[in-house]
Amino acid sequence: MMDPDSGEKPPEGGASAVGRGQGKASRRRKAKRHGKNRNAASTSHIAPADMAGPAERLDSSKAGGPARKRKRRRAKSRQAEGRSGMVAPSAVSVAEGGQATQPAQPAGARPADEAGRARSRRKKNRGGRGLQGRPLAQSKLAQSKPAQSKPAQGKFPAPTTAKALGAPPAAANRPLRSRSGEDAAAIFDAGSDRHAQHRDDLYAALDLGTNNCRLLIAQPARPGQFRVVDAFSRIVRLGEGLGASGRLSPDAMDRAVEALRVCASKLANRPVRRMRLIATEACRAAENGEEFLARVTAETGLQLEIIDRETEARLAVSGCSSLVGREARSVVLFDIGGGSSEIAVIRIGENRSSRLANHITHWTSLPVGVVTLSERHGGRDVTPDVFAAMVDEVEGMLAKFHCPPIGFSDAPDGEDFHLIGTSGTVTTLAGVHLDLPRYDRRKVDGVWLSDEEVTAMQAKLLSWDFDDRAANACIGPDRADLVLAGCAILEAIRRRWPSSRMRVADRGLREGLLTDMMADDGVWRRVRPRRFGPAQLEEAGSRR
Repeated sequence: MMDPDSGEKPPEGGASAVGRGQGKASRRRKAKRHGKNRNAASTSHIAPADMAGPAERLDSSKAGGPARKRKRRRAKSRQAEGRSGMVAPSAVSVAEGGQATQPAQPAGARPADEAGRARSRRKKNRGGRGLQGRPLAQSKLAQSKPAQSKPAQGKFPAPTTAKALGAPPAAANRPLRSRSGEDAAAIFDAGSDRHAQHRDDLYAALDLGTNNCRLLIAQPARPGQFRVVDAFSRIVRLGEGLGASGRLSPDAMDRAVEALRVCASKLANRPVRRMRLIATEACRAAENGEEFLARVTAETGLQLEIIDRETEARLAVSGCSSLVGREARSVVLFDIGGGSSEIAVIRIGENRSSRLANHITHWTSLPVGVVTLSERHGGRDVTPDVFAAMVDEVEGMLAKFHCPPIGFSDAPDGEDFHLIGTSGTVTTLAGVHLDLPRYDRRKVDGVWLSDEEVTAMQAKLLSWDFDDRAANACIGPDRADLVLAGCAILEAIRRRWPSSRMRVADRGLREGLLTDMMADDGVWRRVRPRRFGPAQLEEAGSRR
């Protein structure tokens, strides 16, 4: 049916339905551009349908005309832009200095219509934010100090990005925010600390000794400490038969290579930044030590270095530095190994160094360990006479160590001097003393033993036969024939330096290697954050 007023067929819903809807849409767009209430703009001038006359219905039906014309003009404008290679006017770019601008239009291009320019202005001024809702990369530093074309001689221009500051990759991807110069200064401080990038790295230390093969992979934690990520330890008895033949036996080398293959696999599966792999007395004393290390490199890819005895003593001290109390003024630290025993005398004055190894005044390395001593005297059936003979042999070696006597002060109970033992011998004694159902490093490391307790534990172990020692969870069959030889070395040390107490350290060369590597990289170095504005940032950059 035709409409008698317009001569056209009315749409569904009545003659005025389309007109009212299109009129509302057009007025809403106008109101949105001018910041008015869209509801008020779309309803305030429209009469109800049942109150409108024929003429009013005709005007309402034609209200959508201008809106449709504007839509057609915008469509034609977009088509013309596509043909001429123009960029859409809504595209926003950040010019030098951080100002958002529209791209230049090529010559001969048709200018955009007014509605397109308004839309571009709205996007450009949307709270100072970019197209993806991120803050524009606009720095007050760039506004306040223009870039110099050539820096002054001997000085460097102030860096303006995190990447230029040498900051970590995460900081390099973040723009410098423009609220104040403090954000840029904070990033400069992070970049100026050239050691900060290593604080999340992994470090590895491997110690191939006469009796054990040990590996630690760790990450720096609080100052002077680290968190163990992975560890490995296996008794390989590399020095078995070394005292009699002077050479590493084929079976011993096979056991060591097999353990080192496990270590190589662990190192390959971790992004280790820095590692140090050492070999000690067995490879140092054996005639075929270098030949064995060449085989290790060929079969596992690991390159081990043979360290001297002084380095071994210093590493043992570095690994146990956190166990030396602040009240201590002198300490004797000993490491009873499989083929040698290192002893360091430490005297701490008023100015305590961050590295305890700097306070070593005297040191020695005895060419005897639990493996060599037990092979000479027998380790399975140890009688009191055999034990006394082992102690006498070690005392004779210590007699050749010329060290001034340690002076004691008037501190009560000798608190200014104590012993520190780092070896399987002292940790075994502590585990037996604590009556642990199985060995637990967390309960053993750092525990104090009095002189009477150490004497009682040695007498208890000497009263056990081989089977009793092997049945103990803290000793086991692998150490049952070695533990009394270690106790003999410990007894000789206690007679040379009597002390009312001894501290047990379940740590050693690996921990010393990790501590030294992390300290060299400065991962624990404290950096006090500096807060200053952009005017002082260039001066700080020139001093860098």
